[in-house]
Parts: sequence; C-alpha cells; structure tokens
Amino acid sequence: MATSPLTAAIPGILRRPAAPAPGIVHLGLGNFHRAHQAVYTDAAITTHGGDWGIIGVASRSTTIPDAMHAQDMLYTVVEISPKGSGFTVPRVHTDAFTAAADPDRVAKAIGDAGTRIVSLTVTENGYNYTPATGSLNLQDPAIRHDLAHAGSPQTPIGQIVRGLQHRSRSHGEPVAILSCDNLAGNGHHTQRLVREFASLLPAAEAAEALAFIDARTSFPSSMVDRIVPATTDHYRRMVASHRGYDDRIPVPAEPFSMWIIEDNFISGRPTWEDGGAVFSDEVAGYEQLKVRLLNGTHSLIAYLGALTGAVTIPESVSHPSIELAARSVLRHEYLPTVSVPRDVDVDAYEEELFTRWRNTALGHRTSQVGSDGSVKLRQRIPLPALQLLDDGGMPQLLALTTAAYLACIAPLRGFDPGPQAHAMDDPARALLAGLAAGSRSGHDLARKVIGDHHLLGEELAERDAFICRTGEFIDIIHTAGPLAAITEAGTPVSLASAPALQTTRSTP
Repeated sequence: MATSPLTAAIPGILRRPAAPAPGIVHLGLGNFHRAHQAVYTDAAITTHGGDWGIIGVASRSTTIPDAMHAQDMLYTVVEISPKGSGFTVPRVHTDAFTAAADPDRVAKAIGDAGTRIVSLTVTENGYNYTPATGSLNLQDPAIRHDLAHAGSPQTPIGQIVRGLQHRSRSHGEPVAILSCDNLAGNGHHTQRLVREFASLLPAAEAAEALAFIDARTSFPSSMVDRIVPATTDHYRRMVASHRGYDDRIPVPAEPFSMWIIEDNFISGRPTWEDGGAVFSDEVAGYEQLKVRLLNGTHSLIAYLGALTGAVTIPESVSHPSIELAARSVLRHEYLPTVSVPRDVDVDAYEEELFTRWRNTALGHRTSQVGSDGSVKLRQRIPLPALQLLDDGGMPQLLALTTAAYLACIAPLRGFDPGPQAHAMDDPARALLAGLAAGSRSGHDLARKVIGDHHLLGEELAERDAFICRTGEFIDIIHTAGPLAAITEAGTPVSLASAPALQTTRSTP
C-alpha cells in the first residue's frame, strides 16, 4: 500500500491545530531531545498553553532539520515494548536548523528577547571541558576559535555566551540555561563553563558579560532518563505500516521516561509537570542514582556484552554472569556511595532498571551505549571508587568496568574485541590505541591511561592499587575472556545470595 509523507494535513494525528510561538532554543536536535524534553513540552502546552515553542538546533548534520521542514516540523515518537507499540506526534517545534551551516543564527536565536530558556542535550563531550579538572578545555581548537571569532561560534558554550552578550547589549531580558546532559551538577557545571569562557574575553567584554550572567541568568540542574535508540529503517517501516504515512525521522523510545528538575527559572517555564516531570530540591540525589546505578551499570553491561559478542543490551544482560556482575556493581559498589532521594524505593528501582534493560523489542545496541566512554566513565567511576578505596575496600567491578572499556577501545596487540567494540565511537580512541600499541601488559596500559593521562581524573591517578587491579583485569580479559574476569571479580554465586538493598546511604 502506497503511503504519503507525514504532514500537518493528515487528519487525526495532532492534538493541537498550531505550533506555539517560540520561547525555547534547544541545542542538540537528536533523538533524545525529540523523545524527551519535546514530549514534556508538548504535554505542557496542550494542557496550559504558553509561548513555549522550541527552535531546535542540530550541531552539524542537516538530516533532522531538513526532514522536519519537509514534514511541517513533525515526527513520530514510537514507544516500544514487548507488549506492543504506541505512536504520538508532538507539535512543539517552530523551527530547526544546523549550527555548522549558520553559526551566527544560533547566537541570535539565544539572544532574541522571546527566548526565555536555552536547553541542551549535546552529550558530555559537547561541553568542551577537560574531564580531569572540570574546566574549559583551552587546548580545544573549537574553543580557541570561539574566543577569537564572535560572529561564528562553533561550541555550545561559545554559542551561549555570544547569545548572552547579544541580550546584554540589546534588551537585557533574563534567560535560563537548562542542561539536560549526564553531568554531575549539570546546572552548576554549565554555569562554571559559561563564566569561564566569558572571563577569557577582552576585559571590557568580560566584565559586561559576567555582570549579565550573574544578574540575569539562572542555571537549573536536571536529571533526565529515557532509553532512546537510533532510528533505523525498521522503525520507518513500522510507522508506515501502523500509521499509514512516511516519516523520515521517527524516534523509537522505551515507555519509561523521567525528568527531575530544579525549579530555578528566572524567566518562567512551561508546566512540564503536566507531562510527568518532577520539580525537586533533591536533583543531586537523583543525578547520583541515575549516573551511577543506571549509567554506570549500563556501561558495564555494554562493555562486557560487546566483548562476548552481544549486539544488544537485552542480549548482554540475559547472560547470567553479566547480570550477576551488573547487580553486584549496582548493589555493592555504586549504591553505597549514593544519597538516595527520600521518595525512592531502591529495591523497586533496581528491578525497574533490569526490566528496562531486558526490553528486547527496543534493541538498544551495546556499541551505542559503549560509545564516548572516555567522557562518560569520568562522570561515573571516580567518586564511588575513591570512596570505597578510602573505606579500605577494592572496587572490583569498577576496575573491571574500566578494564572492559579499555579492552574494547584500546586492545593490546593480538587481541580482537569483536565487531561491537569496533563500532563504538570515542574521541580518545586514537590516543588510547596508541598507548595500547606501546604497552607490554594490561598493567602497563592501565598505568599509562589512568596514571599518566588521568582518564578517570587526578585523584584516582594516584591510587596504585586500583590501577594495578584494572591492569590485572585487562590481562585476564585478553588471555581468558570477559567471563573469566567476572569470576575473578568475585561476584555472588547466585542472585539470591546478594543481600537486600538498604535505603540509607552516605553522600560522597
């Protein structure tokens, strides 16, 4: 059966007759944003109205902006579960364009008086900072370019600062900068980087920009959570079959979605709670819960799975040894370092995580979850590892996570980690591969990567015991395989042997 392209003229697919006027500029027009913040914003506008339309800004690729313009700014969110699929079409984007093609337009959109929120989903790597220090990476050519060329900023931090300068010099209206990326204290982290960039401008510019930032901007923190795989032809065919139209850019997503937000918006906000968002004074606790229990455990599942040949996360976690390792790192190494929010039942939270990871209908790939580990692991491993080391223990599975990552991205000579590992993207792959090529053993590699190059920060670089243990796991993976490394880590012999989770935890 022939199908027609998705447009606003198709009857019965839209909840509202028109898109709202713009009030949000969003940097990072990828699948996650379109299945998360956009869905919450659509629900808020449908319920309470407001000029909160979103101008979506893609970084480099024109694929999504071009498709959105061809489809009246519409796309389909496909909720995938073993029980079946659901389809919705948000109508919240008012425009979409690519920053690389029109860099000055980004700063102008941020600087427009109608913009009251600038939000970001640009991944940890998009903040152009040095993981070891948390400061702006002044050696990054893109940051150096942005400091020197006001009219064509290339980085999100540069784009924000140039937009704030425009606001300061024209109308002076306040604006909130809302990070939705997996960074500890993401609001404070973004504020620090924005101020640091502004302080490096010529003296008069710096003083003007910093005064505006301090008086007329706010930086709320947030925690976001939803599994959103990449779009494939499978989902395009699914939409055509079930909905009767062609959508070039449908977004697959799990049914679960969470958004925890600090209510610190200097110029107002949508009623995101209408879509299920939670405004809380415990965002930091939710961040720890997500970044460590969910993301940290997810990384271990991805790297161990890739090394065993598992293509997807459900395939990986279905292996009994990998599930045991995942539950063990979650319960015994991540959870003791988390300040659990008062309304969270951690036993139920753990079971919910494993239910999500077992969603075979979603097919989240180990190569996708394992990508960008050089940035992600810096957010997930150091603080828990340091706390456990200071308490006299050895974080066996955190060392194994690090070792499995290095075995995937930077294998020693003669070891093939498999196609899923080869498919992982990582900005440090070339550097790490070079270190691996010159290493004689896992200990040698771990010493270079963790100790000399500070992959996991400056403090963990001084912990010889952790570095040695990581090196031992690398050697075991290379000589006997990942399952032997799991056994060496001393995971419980059965799930029943693991103690029940407790709900009171110390803060790192």
